[in-house]
Parts: sequence; structure tokens; C-alpha cells
Amino acid sequence: MASNTFSFNTALVTGGGGGIGKALSQWLIKEGKKVIIIGRTESTLKSSAQEIGATAYYTLDTGDISSIPKFLQQITSEHPDIDCLINNAGVQRPLEVIKDNASDLLKKADQEIDINIRGPMHLAVSLLEHFKSKPNAVIVNVSSVLGFVPFSVINPVYNGTKAWLHFWSMTLRTQLQDTNIRVVEIAPPTVATDLHRERKDPDDNKKEKNPNAMSVDEFVEEVARKWKGGDETIGAGIAADIVGKWDDIFGKKYTEMVKS
Repeated sequence: MASNTFSFNTALVTGGGGGIGKALSQWLIKEGKKVIIIGRTESTLKSSAQEIGATAYYTLDTGDISSIPKFLQQITSEHPDIDCLINNAGVQRPLEVIKDNASDLLKKADQEIDINIRGPMHLAVSLLEHFKSKPNAVIVNVSSVLGFVPFSVINPVYNGTKAWLHFWSMTLRTQLQDTNIRVVEIAPPTVATDLHRERKDPDDNKKEKNPNAMSVDEFVEEVARKWKGGDETIGAGIAADIVGKWDDIFGKKYTEMVKS
């Protein structure tokens, strides 16, 4: 059944300065939505905001949890019409538990967990009270196909954080089902962004090196169609088949057990 997840007015997009975040923001603006982008690098945010016509931009490291309450107080005061949160910011770290120095690995892993898990959770929970006053609020979590099948073995923490985001999205949706707040999950496949910048070959997610990779434009086109069509869990490219099969088995079982 289609759900009303596209009737919001103003979106707050984390990691909106580049990659998927920027592309989603640009599409939403073309759809008549107001978009505010946030990220860690002001120069990138400024140029991206000017390029796509974003309403505003703010610098925020979503992994710095202690800075989130003050940030949200400021942004909801300056932009009280915000009624959509898109948790897109994320980091992917190649980690090898046998080869890497333990101290360095744990430091990188902790930061990955802060950005990929704690940031989205703190932002969503802290915005719930604000969103309750909006008629059609939505929380959008960008997970990954790797949260369903963790085949990228070089990214053990990333895989786990995206699995967490998937299950968080499912249960958050259930807990909010009797409210005016909807929850959408977008699970990308390999998309040609700079997400692999820390790998030995940072371009191994580009189409010329990976036949299953999608361009950013291809990805957004499929997501746009499914989101506007009312899908609440959206897979694109090869992720669509994997997400569909997962939902047929485990998603239906989840629904059965929640209702029992």
C-alpha cells in the first residue's frame, strides 16, 4: 500500500555537499521542495548550495554527538518549517582486523559508528517533538545493500552500521505508525561517488570497473520513482532484488510477529 511520504515541505539533508546527498537534494528542489544541506566542509557546502539552489547550508559533523542539540535548536528556530530529515551522511572504512594496528582500527571504527549510527539516531530522536507539530513529517534513512548482505568483507564495521540502520528504520516505522511521522529507508547498491576514497583503488565503485555500479543520476531516477510511488523501503539497481527477496522472507515474518 502506498504511504504518504512525499508531502513534506522542507528537507534537512546530511552529507548534502556531494554524492548521493547532493543529488537527492537537487532532485527535491526540482520537485518544489525547500532543502537545507549540512556537512563537515563549509567550502563544499557553499558551492553546492549555490549550484543546486539550496535554501541554506550549515556545517555539522554528525559524528560529534555533543554538538547536535545546539545545532537542532538553532536550525529549527531559523527554519521552523523543516519537516523532513534525510540521514544520508556516512563513512566507509576499509578495515582488516588481522593486518591493521589495533589502536588505529578501533579509532576508525568508533568514528564510523558515531557517524553512521549515533548521528542518525540522535538527529531523528531529537527532531521527533518538532516533527509532531507537522502534518506530514518524514524521516529518511540511507542504509545500504550491505546492510542486507554484507558481501564487502573489507568493510566489516560499515556493513554492521548499515544493518543497524535497516533494523532501526523498521522498528522506528512501527513505533511511529500511529503518528503523523513516516519512515523511509533507501538502500543504495554500489553508486559512483567518493565513498571509496579510503580504498587502495578509490574508483572501484565506478561503472567502468564494476558492472553492477550505478551512476548517481541512475540511482536518483530509480529512487525518485519509487519514493513518489509510496515505497517505504527502496532498493535501487542490484539492491532492489536483494531488498525485495529479504522483505519477502524476513520482512513478512517481522510483520507477522509484530502483529501476534
